[in-house]
Amino acid sequence: MQEVRLNKFLAEAGVCSRREADRLIAAGQVTVDGKRAETGMKVLPTQEIRVGKKTVQKVEKRILLIVNKPVGIVCTEEKREKNNIIKFLNYPSRITYAGRLDKDSEGLLLMTNDGDIINKMMRAGNRHEKEYIVTVDKPVTAAFLRAMSEGVKILDTVTRPCKTEQLSKYRFRIILTQGLNRQIRRMCEALGFEVKKLQRIRVMNLTLGELKPGAYREVTAEEEAELMKLLADSKNETVIDEAAIREREQIQRMLRQQQRGKYGR
Repeated sequence: MQEVRLNKFLAEAGVCSRREADRLIAAGQVTVDGKRAETGMKVLPTQEIRVGKKTVQKVEKRILLIVNKPVGIVCTEEKREKNNIIKFLNYPSRITYAGRLDKDSEGLLLMTNDGDIINKMMRAGNRHEKEYIVTVDKPVTAAFLRAMSEGVKILDTVTRPCKTEQLSKYRFRIILTQGLNRQIRRMCEALGFEVKKLQRIRVMNLTLGELKPGAYREVTAEEEAELMKLLADSKNETVIDEAAIREREQIQRMLRQQQRGKYGR
């Protein structure tokens, strides 16, 4: 974390200009950690900075990146995972992902420093669209697409109805409004199909376009404005998703069974 001049900090926080900040500092109107500030001093964002009786917090610029995650990269912040997405991107500012893609999947991953956006996008009750192109091991049939679109029983629940469209003999498009663990792979497996390739091409209004694997780009001002409009009515508080709870419980039971088998208990 880097120190910055106090007048610059106040200016970037939207309090006033640097010149006016210097005046306030000289007049004794600014304190740092309870002590009177001095002209020219440097501060850290973690320090308590007040102008009069008001605490000042630096406004961090929102970062929104569209990443084309390659196969093999893991959506985790676990430092011991050498192929984690944070290390892979090596972005200079602190960002994280909004919605995972599993290690074997590829495509659009939104990375941001805005926790509010992440919460609104990921809450199950908000039902935001995510679009995928899927390649399977057998010819796609009308019956298969119909079953996928009507809902498939996986993880002790039935998936929400969704949109599907055949693209070629082995490829189809699917648009989901939920995100159960490895959902598309589990749905296909339940119907006797194996996923060979899974690519996410859209999240809400954000599209992958021609972005190459491993590359990223900033969300445009127009895309950001549309995204914020779509999120305006989204819930940010915790939403109780019974299916997600059942999914977690199922996974926990499976893990416990595996552990018992591993250690002979």
